[in-house]
Amino acid sequence: MGVKDVAREAGVSLGTVSNVLNRPEIVADATRTRVLSVIDSLGYVRAEGARLRDMASSVVAVMVPDLANPFYAALASGVEAAAREADLGIMVCSGARDPAGIARHMALLSSHQIRGAVLASAEGIGRTVSALRRNAVPFVMADQHAPQPSASSVGVDDVAGGHAAVRHLIEQGHRALVYLSGPDRLQQIRDRRRGALDAVAAAGLPPTSLRELPCYDLTVAAGKDAGHRILGLPLRPTAVFCANDLLALGVMQALYEAGLRVPDDIALVGYDDIEFAASAVVPLTSVRRPASLMGHRAGQLLVADTVQDTSPRHRHLVLSPELVVRRSTTGSPSRRDR
Repeated sequence: MGVKDVAREAGVSLGTVSNVLNRPEIVADATRTRVLSVIDSLGYVRAEGARLRDMASSVVAVMVPDLANPFYAALASGVEAAAREADLGIMVCSGARDPAGIARHMALLSSHQIRGAVLASAEGIGRTVSALRRNAVPFVMADQHAPQPSASSVGVDDVAGGHAAVRHLIEQGHRALVYLSGPDRLQQIRDRRRGALDAVAAAGLPPTSLRELPCYDLTVAAGKDAGHRILGLPLRPTAVFCANDLLALGVMQALYEAGLRVPDDIALVGYDDIEFAASAVVPLTSVRRPASLMGHRAGQLLVADTVQDTSPRHRHLVLSPELVVRRSTTGSPSRRDR
């Protein structure tokens, strides 16, 4: 498979394909997207990409959905630490949420000498895995379980995390709860819901004690929008469990703008325990997922899986979440917040 095949399939000149790979900024968006999609579908790898198979490569890549999310920034930092320990460099790819974005990253990875990739992309995971396999790029899954046993993975028990969050709210006396969820296509969102419902059942409460309010994204803006929706509910909840901290911080903004107090009027629990959680106006109770540790372990597994003259021994690590109690649920400093 060569550049001529890509040009013929995409209906462009050889020069255009070259520009897409080397100077993408000068190519029209629609043309660039079409060429990258053909590159992905044909599995084209540039000649220098053959070096991907050279396990003496000195760089590892990490692919994350969004570096603006502190959780993924911390995860990438953990991968970097593991790479540094192995005297390797790191390349960070962010924003692979669609076929064109995935193809763009694959073209980039194929043109560099990399040892392998840590994959933490929540979106388009199936397409990304297929592209990595097709281009012979070794990889490790982070923040999720591997879709098949032929790759190592590092994840967190999100069922246990959702259970701990809602159990804590029930122990605080709350019986009217909302689970502020994200896109249901994400396994993490479904696992946290399952854990939350398990906690409700374990407490002997009816399933209707926990209402779900889905969000279009896992951002502060989406959380603020959801906060306004919560304020408009005919039966306002006394506590909200958010699928991540960014949602919780957005809800907190909406509540404060409406003159409500946290936790007196509505208690909040987030998820991830990003750095900003502890420094919020009201420090946020959150389920801690050790992002940096997760990235570090994933980086170590990648290095181990790509050692020369050894067969990969794929491993699947599941880390335990930890509930960190702060004032957004207790109303006063907790010993567990020190």
